Amino acid sequence: MGGAGRVGGSGEADREARTAADGVTAAAPAALAALERLRPRLAAAGLGLGLADVGEPGLAPAGPAEASAAAAMPPRRRREFLAGREAARRALRAVGVDCGEIPREGRLPVFAPGRAASLSHSAGIAVAVARAPGGHAPLGCDLELRPLPCDAARLVLGPDEEPLLGTAAGAGAGTWSLTGLFSAKETAWKALHLAPGRAGTASMRTLRDLRAEPCGDALHIGPRIGPRVGRSSRPGVGASSGPSGLPCTGARAGQSYGVRVRVLPVGVGVFSYALGWAGADGRSTPVPTARRS
Repeated sequence: MGGAGRVGGSGEADREARTAADGVTAAAPAALAALERLRPRLAAAGLGLGLADVGEPGLAPAGPAEASAAAAMPPRRRREFLAGREAARRALRAVGVDCGEIPREGRLPVFAPGRAASLSHSAGIAVAVARAPGGHAPLGCDLELRPLPCDAARLVLGPDEEPLLGTAAGAGAGTWSLTGLFSAKETAWKALHLAPGRAGTASMRTLRDLRAEPCGDALHIGPRIGPRVGRSSRPGVGASSGPSGLPCTGARAGQSYGVRVRVLPVGVGVFSYALGWAGADGRSTPVPTARRS
């Protein structure tokens, strides 16, 4: 299911194990085609997209560190690992950056200075997004091609978030599903952990430690406890709108700094990616810090 039950971290560990056991599914070709169609949209947001299929020929380690890591893995997990590394290199090439091997620290990829990508795996597909060096926009993505069961809601959402399920997700975007909200939180988790200073991540132990609120056709997601942003003293500031002009319905004074995340349908599943940083009012902001004036 792409990592439903695991909420004691970013979720990649359990998701990877399940995907490795399941291998490629029948949904993979359609999902790859749907993701490929998102390439221009992501490019307009400054993101390079990389895709790889665990079944494609020619997947191989790009250096000794990758070869050593892959050698210790069972065959299906090895193919997924190599597909993820190749997807990351393709995403970086899409923003004009070459990248050699990508070693790891624990289960986390380690990139050379000036290079970074966010990776996700589901149903035998590896996807990655990257930004050109020098920017400070958030970087995060997540792919979920297996719907989460309804009883997983308590592992993903707090009681204050459950009313989101089934509500409108913005013009033409359908409604928020549990799988979509899970994917969005996974994306925000990655973006916050990659942020300079890792603002607010000390309080993040499970996905329930993140709070999601609608913000136009996207979601504003931030730590429930962490760096706070107070209400501006300028007249008229406090109500806000997202990029589509629709209101950020739940934003309030004192809410944590967060990430704006967009969730898009991909075949039977969803793909989410980070749009930008957002303060308590949902407005775009610079790189997150513990305090904003």
